[in-house]
Amino acid sequence: MSKTFTKLGDWLKTNLFSSYANSFVSLVLILLVIWTLPPLLNWLLFSADFAGNTKEACDSGGACWVFIKVRLSQFIYGFYPTSELWRVNLSLIIVALGIFGSLSGKMGPKSWWLIITSTGIPLFVWLFLTGSLFGLTLVETSSWGGLLVTLVISFVGIAFSLPLGIILALARRSSMPVLKVLSTIFIESWRGVPLITVLFMSSVMFPIFLPEGWQIDKLLRALLGVLFFASAYMAEVIRGGLQAIPKGQYEASDALAMSYWQKQRFIILPQALKHVIPGIVNNFIALFKDTTLVSIIGMYDLLGIAKSAQSDPEWLGYTTEGYVFAGFVFWIFCFLMSRYSLSLEKDLTKNTH
Repeated sequence: MSKTFTKLGDWLKTNLFSSYANSFVSLVLILLVIWTLPPLLNWLLFSADFAGNTKEACDSGGACWVFIKVRLSQFIYGFYPTSELWRVNLSLIIVALGIFGSLSGKMGPKSWWLIITSTGIPLFVWLFLTGSLFGLTLVETSSWGGLLVTLVISFVGIAFSLPLGIILALARRSSMPVLKVLSTIFIESWRGVPLITVLFMSSVMFPIFLPEGWQIDKLLRALLGVLFFASAYMAEVIRGGLQAIPKGQYEASDALAMSYWQKQRFIILPQALKHVIPGIVNNFIALFKDTTLVSIIGMYDLLGIAKSAQSDPEWLGYTTEGYVFAGFVFWIFCFLMSRYSLSLEKDLTKNTH
């Protein structure tokens, strides 16, 4: 027991009270936590209402989690038909298996799973959810919403922006003037406008330029806008990694008589991507959070469902719980991505020593 207290004392002295300045900051932060944490926990948990199905059940003065319980289906599926929710659940399982196989390598070679996850699975899920396969009931994307829309946009953006970003980065560093100019124009054009403008253009302006009788799904237009926007930023992150590779690596691969694509696949890209893992994951996290902007063009993502409660007279005054729930869900996904990034960096560091 005494050893435990000794270790605790040593840890506190080393990390919190190693100097006068460090001790002052630590005390201020400890007091701030003591001042804010008890009332916050009291509102979130101790005085919160969990039982019931109506607004009248929330009479304790704490958080009304009854609101979340009643509208949980909308938060996850939006307005997807109840009888067809099994399609959403099955799609989420397939995506989860694809991601697990791509990241862990426990279900076969990572390269094959990565190709399947980034190409085949998104296409299958889209056709499966819309009802374009197996004679399923057609479900318009206007009925999609909640976490489903958030995951669809972020997953497609993440799955396609990385390979497209790699191609753009290689093209921008190419010795071929046409490829270099075209990739530069593409990257700088998409990086020069905010995402909200891209979404407005895809939703309002783009249909004007289509031939008469042509119509592209609103969600698909938003997906393409998010994809091109994210790939432009991803290209610059990867270009930074390519520039960090010493010239000797290129010369060594040339000495081995490697072709351009062999050089990139086996020598250059593995090293460049390892250098920019934090930047890549940071782009993924930013993309996941930026999906909330689709509510501006009338799409009910997770945050949009939370905002819709403001117009529901039955639950007026209980929108805070919706925002807290949405924020917690976003935090969970972003935290998992950041933790995987750290573990991947550690594994790659070990493998290089």
